[in-house]
This record gives sequence, C-alpha cells and structure tokens, in this order.
Amino acid sequence: MIILASASPRRKELMRKEISSSFVVIVPHIDESLSFKKFTDVKDIVKDISLRKCLEVAKEHYDDLVIAADTVVVLGNEIIGKPKDKEDAYKILRELSGKEHHVYTGYALKQGDKLVQGVAKSTVLFNELSDELINAYIASGSPMDKAGAYGMQDNAQFSIVKKTSGSNNNIIGFPTEQILEDLKNFSL
Repeated sequence: MIILASASPRRKELMRKEISSSFVVIVPHIDESLSFKKFTDVKDIVKDISLRKCLEVAKEHYDDLVIAADTVVVLGNEIIGKPKDKEDAYKILRELSGKEHHVYTGYALKQGDKLVQGVAKSTVLFNELSDELINAYIASGSPMDKAGAYGMQDNAQFSIVKKTSGSNNNIIGFPTEQILEDLKNFSL
C-alpha cells in the first residue's frame, strides 16, 4: 500500500495524476516549529519536517510505502510559510510583488528499512500585483492554506506569476519528477 502523509489537496491531486491513483491519505500530526528551532538552513528545515511527517505515519505502517513532503517559500533570507490570517496574506503578497523568490520542498519516502530524502528548489518571479488583484485573490480564499500565500495553479485566474524556473509541481508543493526518480529504489 502507498500512503501519502499529507493533508494538502494539491499533493493529493498531483499524487493521483503523476505517481499513483491507488493510495491512502494519513495526515501526520507533528510540531513543525521544532525544525525551525533546530535548523537555520532552509533545506535542512524542509527535510526535517518531511522526515518527521513520514516517520510519524511509518511507525504504524512499516511495510507500506509512506511519502511525505513540506514546502516553504524563501524571499531573500526570510522563510515564508502559510499566512496566519487575511492581513498576513496581504502583507506576504505585497512583499512578493514584482520580486523573485525560491520555493523549496523537502520530501521523504520510507518503506521498511529503506529511506530516501530529497529537496527540490524552483524559482518564481511575481508580476507587479495591484491592491485590487491581491484583495480579490484573498477574497477567493485560495491563498490561506499555501506557503507564500499563493498557489501556482491559481495563475490562470489571478495573474500572479510572471516566470518560473524549475519544477512547477514543486512550486505547487510536490516535486513529482524527483519523487518518481527516487521511487525506482522501492518495490511498489
């Protein structure tokens, strides 16, 4: 059995479309803030969070393949997670407007004693965002559960992103290209 250790609807969709249509979802419950206290490098933070999510689920499902991931947005040296509220979403989108930032996703794959981890990095350049666009986007509710307060998949409706480099699936939060490559090490 394949288990996706995530509550993210976007990861579920990408899992179904790109990796396997046959999987179950088990949502891990970990304190992500511990990784931010333990590490300063963003790659170490997302790797640690995804590993702890994976291990949380794998302890009850030793023989199953568990896949977990965690995504953050980085502007300069600032790590940007999910917005706390609408005001925070506005502040984040205003800050990202017209600027280039990076999206990092750490992931962990575990089955039995086999464990593989990785980190994907993509670059995103935002359009200059008007207050009208930001407010309409926030009113849609879409930014509220996403790192960086935006979703790449929303770009068709809200022209947020000007240009990307790297995996668009990583920007959505699930670097399926790298995960598929690493899954070759497992028996499915």
